[in-house]
Amino acid sequence: MIKTKSSLVTSLGQSAWRISNGNVDAYVTQLGGHLGPVTFRLRGRNIEPFSVAPWATERHPFGLPAVLRVLRGDFFCLPFGGNQRSYRGERHPVHGETANARWRYAGMTGDHGRRTIHLRLSTRIRTGHVDKFITLIDGQTVVYQKHIISGMRGRMSYGHHAMLRFPEPEGSGIISTSRFRYGQVFTEPLERPENKGYSILESGACFDRLDRVPMITGRMTDLSRYPARRGFEDLVLLAADATLPLAWSAVTFSRQRHVWFALKNPRQLPQTILWLSNGGRHYAPWNGRHVNVIGIEEVCGYFHLGLAESARRNPLSSRGITTSLELHSDRPHRVLYAFGVAQIPVGFDQVADIVANVDRHSVLLRSKNGKSVSVDMDGVFLKEMMNSATQDHPALCW
Repeated sequence: MIKTKSSLVTSLGQSAWRISNGNVDAYVTQLGGHLGPVTFRLRGRNIEPFSVAPWATERHPFGLPAVLRVLRGDFFCLPFGGNQRSYRGERHPVHGETANARWRYAGMTGDHGRRTIHLRLSTRIRTGHVDKFITLIDGQTVVYQKHIISGMRGRMSYGHHAMLRFPEPEGSGIISTSRFRYGQVFTEPLERPENKGYSILESGACFDRLDRVPMITGRMTDLSRYPARRGFEDLVLLAADATLPLAWSAVTFSRQRHVWFALKNPRQLPQTILWLSNGGRHYAPWNGRHVNVIGIEEVCGYFHLGLAESARRNPLSSRGITTSLELHSDRPHRVLYAFGVAQIPVGFDQVADIVANVDRHSVLLRSKNGKSVSVDMDGVFLKEMMNSATQDHPALCW
């Protein structure tokens, strides 16, 4: 095993570490641990699926949270959410210290075609440690992430906050997910005109399919096709079917001939939050210019509200849907998550299913119209992801 020293570079206004395997080139910021930009190389083409905030290299107003100064790619939230209310004396920043504090470099290893960067954060608001492992495997277009939470006790919400930037034409990407048991628009307007923000979906509306969701106009809209509804900011939650061995989210870009997908254990990350950000915020630093972005956020929490609302009884937990986890200081908890990009054949219309084949170290993406594509993946990681319970044993490495 080869270990390398820390080497920070500047990436879009932030100090960051770089990890690359020839097929994937990625940066992870020191501040907040945001993973982005990430470039995938597919048959001579460069695919950059993630968004980076348009104000990334600008001077920021005093008091702007670090998570907004850095805002890019995917980042790990602990606790997940706005955290405007304190919880048992704890007052966490938006999406937690993991998305705002400075991470410490703990090592980079390379062995048998596998590269892993290890970062560590010692949290202060709730004393403990979070270890971040990001791995790339030669010949693959997949990014593997594992976060290990140790030394903490008490209820906690958490999640991944991936943000994709779509091509400009309306409906250029088609969003699909694994089977969900419950869908709901956020229970109040995400944005209000008096605060220079605008939302269009009907607050609290429940739905069972993405292509028929109520708007305040009385009409239905299709959330599976994006960009759409320019000038509005909305948020919905999907509660995954916990009986599935593996849950997924995907976006098909038919014209560009590729698909982005993410995988999770639905018992560990029970909800998918879709944050539809298309120019609906007209206050700083957004100023109406954050457009064509979707947050596809795999979480354990009650919408985006934060720890207090997630840890206490809420309408989701009353339905038997987990919105927080009880951490134990002597029992580290692992959160596994992977995303990737794959070339798709002509005519591949929309991801209808993703099936893991652990023995063959791959996943099969099937389209709605019967086409398919196989993607190489680490079978050991897939098996660990699918077998991970809500409470895990104290292993600190793969």
